[in-house]
Amino acid sequence: MGENYALELRDISKSFGSVQANDHVDLTLRKSEILAILGENGSGKTTLMNMIYGIYYPDEGHIFVNGKEVTIRSPKDSYELGIGMVHQHFKLVDVLTAAENIVLGLPGKGKLDMKRITEDIQKLADKYGFELDLSQKIYEMSVSQKQTVEIIKMLYRGARILILDEPTAVLTPQESDRLFDILRNMRKDGCSIMIITHKLQEVLALSDRVAILRKGKYIDTVETAQANAQSLSEMMVGGRVDLNIDRPEPENVKKRLVVKGLNCKNKEEVKTLDDVDLTVNAGEILGIAGISGSGQKEFLEAIAGLQAIESGSITLLDDNGKGTELAGMDSISINKAGISLAFVPEDRIGMGLVGDMDMTDNMMLRSYRNGKSPFLDRKGPKALALKIKEQLEVMTPSISAPVRQMSGGNVQKVLVGREIAQNPKVLLVAFPTRGVDVNTSHVIYRLLNEQKKKGVAVVCVIEDLDVVLELCDRIAVFCGGKISGIEDGRTATKEGIGILMTKHEKGGTQA
Repeated sequence: MGENYALELRDISKSFGSVQANDHVDLTLRKSEILAILGENGSGKTTLMNMIYGIYYPDEGHIFVNGKEVTIRSPKDSYELGIGMVHQHFKLVDVLTAAENIVLGLPGKGKLDMKRITEDIQKLADKYGFELDLSQKIYEMSVSQKQTVEIIKMLYRGARILILDEPTAVLTPQESDRLFDILRNMRKDGCSIMIITHKLQEVLALSDRVAILRKGKYIDTVETAQANAQSLSEMMVGGRVDLNIDRPEPENVKKRLVVKGLNCKNKEEVKTLDDVDLTVNAGEILGIAGISGSGQKEFLEAIAGLQAIESGSITLLDDNGKGTELAGMDSISINKAGISLAFVPEDRIGMGLVGDMDMTDNMMLRSYRNGKSPFLDRKGPKALALKIKEQLEVMTPSISAPVRQMSGGNVQKVLVGREIAQNPKVLLVAFPTRGVDVNTSHVIYRLLNEQKKKGVAVVCVIEDLDVVLELCDRIAVFCGGKISGIEDGRTATKEGIGILMTKHEKGGTQA
């Protein structure tokens, strides 16, 4: 047992029924280091972190904090041991201020001295270089600001061991760089940090060591200075991985979808789309970039008939240039009209798939919406489920198992595979590789390129700008519900796209 270890896991195992999530895992986190946790979807990363944080309890094994064996049965236990976790989906109360969220749930009687508390929180924020208005309400904040609140909340509770789950998933390059500077300051101050991420370049730029899990087993921990993206990928999947993303030249490009003057509002009557004009071409991949909440999600949902439109037109053109107006049609009407449009939503289980149903039943949802009775034909959906499982290497005990038991990456494979099987003319995909490992990501990129070659108009919201620049033919950047620029994917730069993501004026080349 090393004195330099802030956290040590020995022989940790955890099963859910017949599924072995973690199989005798050993892991160490040194004091004052940033450790990256890498692994394919379903490799057991999140389960392991949830045991450290007290959400799950291990079936076997031992956990040591600062050299002393501990028992962690709840997040309350982890707080008392100085362990904090920032989840990918923030746990904040929207109507409260940053300061109120930070102290919410702390023990104490009587009225709090919020002035003194705010001063103490501000000192903590200044110490590490956080920029935050503590009096601002959560609903007024950007994703980056909300993440800052979550991190400060953990530090204010005394966390010296911090776990971050996909911390840069929805940040701009500039915000990611700022977060990295803060994490380095925390490391310098003696904090120990564990990061779950699938972005290999971030792992190489930020971490001191990298721990790799594969199919629930611990593989190795390597010094980051001695690793590269290729070596880490091969350790994750247990074989050679091609990290290059193809971008075949578009062929037979023609207008497929013309959006003009599109305006949408949310339930609070706040504009989510503001006079959006955009042309989507058959035979190309159009990337949609922007800070989370800038209108990308609403744009795809408006085309798919899932978002009420205040004004504007969405015209679908056939191969002869004849137009069909989609504005005002809901998703059911679009299906009934036989319009060949497929949509992979951001909400995989909920809007996309039914978690308690198996793969076959989720395939049948599509055929039912197309007007075929699910009671007459189970053979077709079952054959499709088996085909998707085999071709996309979906990791599931059986196509009869509920999809909610799958990892996020495998759920995404099922959803993307089902929608592509409809042979659409327009394919709308929201965050296809969010929380997805490098191997699965490249499977999805290949599928999107295959659709492009078939002449499908592919519209893809992607948060990883490195991928946007490698995969997409054109990039439309959204900011505050407007399009701030449209760039050629072959000549655009990461920094230029990052600037457009925070710029409201229209600009860029109309490529």
